[in-house]
Amino acid sequence: MTPPTADDRAPSSPPRAVLALRGVGVRYDGRAVLRDVDWEVWPGQRWVVLGRNGSGKSTLVRIASGYQHPSTGEAFVLGEQLGRTDVRRLRPRIGLASASLSHQLRPHLSAADVVMTARFGALEPWWHTYDDDDRRRARTLLGRVGCAPFAERAYGSLSSGERQRVLLARTLMTDPELLLLDEPTAGLDLRGREELVATLAALADDSSFPPSILVTHHVDEIPPGTTHALLLGEGEVLAAGPIDAALTAPTLSACFGLELVLERHDDRWTARATRPAAAALVGEGLSGPGRG
Repeated sequence: MTPPTADDRAPSSPPRAVLALRGVGVRYDGRAVLRDVDWEVWPGQRWVVLGRNGSGKSTLVRIASGYQHPSTGEAFVLGEQLGRTDVRRLRPRIGLASASLSHQLRPHLSAADVVMTARFGALEPWWHTYDDDDRRRARTLLGRVGCAPFAERAYGSLSSGERQRVLLARTLMTDPELLLLDEPTAGLDLRGREELVATLAALADDSSFPPSILVTHHVDEIPPGTTHALLLGEGEVLAAGPIDAALTAPTLSACFGLELVLERHDDRWTARATRPAAAALVGEGLSGPGRG
């Protein structure tokens, strides 16, 4: 979806980007993690964020989720400016799934309770009061991600892929206005990855599915239906925009510091080095005999 131009906008109720970063920078202990990032996410868009380890992807997610304020620049999330709004009211409007959340959940919780407790952003069901509608909604969402048979099973007894799909259902419990998925396929085997990618693709076809941002290292994990791509390198935006324009072999090669061939078949992407990675590293003097 292309952001509307000024001429397209009705003066009485202009559309609003769900995420708008303007000149955003983040520094940790004097080290720049993000530099001068300009980025907008609009309703109806499905973004993928690609980059190497340390490129700033996780920091970008923390800003988008309201858990990190920029050191410089301005960040607007769902129309609220970070630093000038109560993030405790903002965060429940955002669906967030990450590996760190999975580690915080008690393994003996049922899958249904894992989903249901998202209503209050809780990790345990006894901290708040839930009703039959909450329980029904949790089960319905588990059904949407293909996990209905697991509703009463202990979360810790599920496979890694099943747990990730339960977490995806959890993100939808509060009808979020923005969905953030931080490396949801990390640690999954091939079957688990493909099941999750298929689930995300099916959800993307649903008009009620919120705008989303998926963070990953691998182009083969990009679900069909993804509309836009952001490529980060050393904390800077290398490319951003509609996926066919932003995700190219040159931009991906610059992103990962390796000459790559990029291919697309049946709305799925693959990438491979033009020569073996070890040889490329030796050629750059980064590995091989004699390196001290």
